[in-house]
Amino acid sequence: MTSENPAFEPSATSPSPQDESGLKRILSAAPVYQAFQNLVGAQRLYRRLVREHIRPTPGLRVLDVGCGPAAILGELPDDVTYLGFDLSELYIGAARKRWGTRGTFRCAPVNEVTVRDLPEVDVVLAVGVLHHLDDGDAERLFALAGSVLGAAGRVITYDPCFAPDQGALSRFLVSRDRGRHVRSPVGYETLARRTFPHVTATVLEGHLRIPYTATVLSASREPMSAADQ
Repeated sequence: MTSENPAFEPSATSPSPQDESGLKRILSAAPVYQAFQNLVGAQRLYRRLVREHIRPTPGLRVLDVGCGPAAILGELPDDVTYLGFDLSELYIGAARKRWGTRGTFRCAPVNEVTVRDLPEVDVVLAVGVLHHLDDGDAERLFALAGSVLGAAGRVITYDPCFAPDQGALSRFLVSRDRGRHVRSPVGYETLARRTFPHVTATVLEGHLRIPYTATVLSASREPMSAADQ
């Protein structure tokens, strides 16, 4: 489970953020990869992220980095203000066709230029993005997220991870991910804490139809309520 075209733009000196060989190259085709996500139960993941981590309130404003076809909108209330960025024209076209005016969709990278005029948001969402970024670019993404968040806003991320009690099949599947920077839960948390003082890391299992271990981060400037942790 990984974002096909993360919309964050790595620095020019960064190596290729993902492995494009063999089967992984086949999965880089957007329609094939989307079919794969549906097969493994991606909508189940989105439902859990919304219910347990985003917990939308009326009028919530969301910036989704690497939104793909914006499938998570199917789990969000109609009154959410949603802005999705992705580098795939196919995904953005599919999002516009499916969701119409329920969201705003931009085929563009998230960088210092494109966030400059964005409205303030309550949640920056990055599903399957961090494990494609080296430490420097991951820190830069957190900094960019901080620049568009309101004072009480949160960054919520989801990425595969290596955990101590992880099953053998889950570890194998995670090791075959296209991202080159899969980390431990502590590794992801450490990156977020360089920008945000309040970070929680939750390890997820059983959220897909395949054995797969992942970390969800919630990061903020202000202390989070018990519900937000």
